[in-house]
Amino acid sequence: MDIQYNGILLAYIGDGVLELLVREKLLSTGETNTGKLSAMAQKIVCAPAQSEKVDLLLPLLSEEELSIYKLGRNHKVSGKPKHASIVEYHRATGMEALFGYLHLEGREARIRELFEELYRNI
Repeated sequence: MDIQYNGILLAYIGDGVLELLVREKLLSTGETNTGKLSAMAQKIVCAPAQSEKVDLLLPLLSEEELSIYKLGRNHKVSGKPKHASIVEYHRATGMEALFGYLHLEGREARIRELFEELYRNI
């Protein structure tokens, strides 16, 4: 795919991809209370938590994947994020952009591989 989308649009899709993967993974914990599941998911997919995962993610990336991460990370922000530092927000946006790109490319196996490396301890 020629990159048809800017970093923030890739991150928009990637946010949904990550949210779904986290929710699927949380179901395996045996928790059945949807309120608790939602609270657990929110703690995992928030920008500060995603930013922490970037240090694990970067060494796993190909050059192409790293360039997509940077495309998302370097997107200009018009305001200040509410619950994260600007650095955390940019790092999380880069990660989401990568997952969005991989999804649009149909690279679901790679998505699962990276996700399992990052979130195996859920």
